[in-house]
Amino acid sequence: MPLYGIQIAFKNFTANLGIWGSHWVGLLHLRRFFDSYLFWTLIKNTFILSLYGLIAGYPIPIILALLLNYSPSTRLKKIVQTITYAPHFISIVVMVGILMVFLSPRSGIVNQFITLFGGTPVLFMGRADLFRGIHVWSGVWQNAGWGSIIYLAVLSNVDQEQHEAAIVDGANKLHRIWHIDIPALVPTMVILLILNMGRIFSVGFEKAFLMQTNANLAASEIISTYVYKIGILSGQYSFSTAVGLFDNVINIIILILFNKLASRVTGSSLW
Repeated sequence: MPLYGIQIAFKNFTANLGIWGSHWVGLLHLRRFFDSYLFWTLIKNTFILSLYGLIAGYPIPIILALLLNYSPSTRLKKIVQTITYAPHFISIVVMVGILMVFLSPRSGIVNQFITLFGGTPVLFMGRADLFRGIHVWSGVWQNAGWGSIIYLAVLSNVDQEQHEAAIVDGANKLHRIWHIDIPALVPTMVILLILNMGRIFSVGFEKAFLMQTNANLAASEIISTYVYKIGILSGQYSFSTAVGLFDNVINIIILILFNKLASRVTGSSLW
């Protein structure tokens, strides 16, 4: 029943006829999308932005969790946790607003530093080549602390007798991380990597859309923003549903394949 509305993707939906009564057109909307001049641009932008975010954002929570786990001061650990967790609770709208203020070519603090050292102001939000970096690294800053919680929970359950035995045998912290902590983290790392791979074509709509300008459109137009513009703004509900369905099917295929690969290589998988 929750999937009842998917049939809109294969119909020429009109509101007065309803979902069931609309005329069946088969794969017409998918063919329109495949033949569109924007097809490869959307695929490329979505994939690059998502892969960039995965490469940049996946290892940092692990590194942060390991550093916090070996913090010599409990007070310092709590302070760092508070500072790194706090950005996660900032809404996307506020986050983009902060970026707009900081990166403003006239009053932004970043451009003030650039001009202070003799440079010229940069229109960050107006450059397509800078869009991906701003999008990804602001997301890393916002979510790294929150993402480290799961890894810290795993590390807290590692048997301390292993560390004590390793210290007696002369192992330093790097040896203990490599031979005790990393093996304990591997199953969790694999599961989270599989889940991230299952969202490789599902870049969040809100942030990309709010950061989007006419000048950076060449890099910021992704599948989710395209679906919003076509489906909500233009009223092409059937076409946008077909594009969204294509996006989800690709994600499911990647999830299944990567889960199978992870099961063979590491022995850990979702099923």
